[in-house]
Amino acid sequence: MNIHEHQGKDLLRRYGVAVPDGQACFTVEEAVAAATRLGFPCVVKAQIHAGGRGKAGGVKLVKDAAAARAAAEGLLGKPLVTHQTGPEGRIVRRILVEQGCRIARELYLGLVVDRASGRIAVMASTEGGVEIEEVAAHAPEKILRESIDPALGLAAYQARRLAFGLGLAKEQVGPAVGFTTALARCFVESDCALAEINPLVVLDSQKLLALDAKIGFDDNALFRHPELRELRDPAEEDPRETEAAKHELSYIALDGNIGCLVNGAGLAMATMDIVKAAGGMPANFLDVGGGADAKKVAAAFRILLSDAAVRAIFVNIFGGILRCDVLAEGVVQAAREVGLGVPLVVRMEGTNVERGKQILADSGLDIIAAADMLDGARKAVAAAARA
Repeated sequence: MNIHEHQGKDLLRRYGVAVPDGQACFTVEEAVAAATRLGFPCVVKAQIHAGGRGKAGGVKLVKDAAAARAAAEGLLGKPLVTHQTGPEGRIVRRILVEQGCRIARELYLGLVVDRASGRIAVMASTEGGVEIEEVAAHAPEKILRESIDPALGLAAYQARRLAFGLGLAKEQVGPAVGFTTALARCFVESDCALAEINPLVVLDSQKLLALDAKIGFDDNALFRHPELRELRDPAEEDPRETEAAKHELSYIALDGNIGCLVNGAGLAMATMDIVKAAGGMPANFLDVGGGADAKKVAAAFRILLSDAAVRAIFVNIFGGILRCDVLAEGVVQAAREVGLGVPLVVRMEGTNVERGKQILADSGLDIIAAADMLDGARKAVAAAARA
């Protein structure tokens, strides 16, 4: 789950991370009042769950109340298109009005879970204000890394090593250690998946300040943080992913046109790979899980059919905990409720497979049977091309 920049800064402030004074605003009048209170110059920033806002015109420096009004009117209720939103953009429903500051340097500081080491990785770079992916691609030597021992936490010597690596002055090292340690504590205690400060700025006064904050949480840990769940903004999320979460389905929308319904995360990943190997593009990752019943499968099928980009559906099931007959009942139920407007390719093996195939055969649905995964992927790609 991701949250807005202003929400991330509120969270960081509680952990002692220095952030600018600011206010989230939902109307033009609120924005003008906030700008007047903070003083000029100040900054008006669009709040959407996407990077690249500055380059897209979503961050505006204003020098008086009239400029603040114009900036708010130009953002609120309007779509903002960045390199992360796609061509349709995201509607700006809230803005952050924040005090201006005099910047001497822009740095980068971020924490993420490193799957390779199984630990939290702290990354820092002198290339602040630039997407870290660009730095990794063109100047990877400029990214400093430290791995946090889960038993000991971030050690002071690690934070000092990062501070010196960023070229901070001797008198800034102590505050930098405190800043990084507070950010790491926030990451661990809040069960974050990502905490990125880009840029982390050094002001003319030599103070360190988190000028931006991108915070994301591990969905599997949100049951421990009801206060964080309240920060979810459904308007910023794919409605299909929101619907999937209601049914405890693992669904992620992708850019292809072949809907995939699979049981088990490993098989789902393999299915997406084999669809691409067959020349197609998966429209989603969808794992219904091992303990799904017919109702849950039906919900998953409806989500697939709600995607206008889907031109064919590939159901790939290995019946273990989820029996093949249960899957077939769910598919038939959903197809009858919603209407099957695209080709359906089904490959199933495992428990009660013959019963499952019989249910599908007796349903009267136009189903393309597949002998194995590769056969199913090829048939789904061909069917999508015809559609």
